[in-house]
Amino acid sequence: MHTAAGVEARLPIRSDMDLVWVRQHVRQAAARLGFGLVDQTKLVTAASELARNTLVHGGGGLMEASHVVSGGVDGLRLAFSDSGPGIPDLDRALSDGYTSGDGLGMGLGGSRRLVHDFEVESAPGAGTTVRVTSWVTGPRHPRGGP
Repeated sequence: MHTAAGVEARLPIRSDMDLVWVRQHVRQAAARLGFGLVDQTKLVTAASELARNTLVHGGGGLMEASHVVSGGVDGLRLAFSDSGPGIPDLDRALSDGYTSGDGLGMGLGGSRRLVHDFEVESAPGAGTTVRVTSWVTGPRHPRGGP
């Protein structure tokens, strides 16, 4: 069971400058929670790709960052939501090697591999929400979370 320690930020995603703010916030939040540099970089990379997808494919939206705790392990949950056209073929979009060609080239599948938990809700014409969670790993948590 995951318990939310609270939403710590809601950041708009409407421009390339907002993508910079998202990356900065995610890196600072992850560092504050005790993520190591490699895990910070993985989470920031996933967040950057998902924020760009929100802007480019969803027409802009919002990122919410929340501190979550499960079994005494701290985590950072990020939710990227938009009101865009949705993802017409989610299985294809999640497949390895699929990219629209204008992001970092990793797509949703690449982002999914960089985090511990990954969930997508999307419907044609109804927008998309992608939720990812990464858990603090290290000497206290050798298995990478719950």
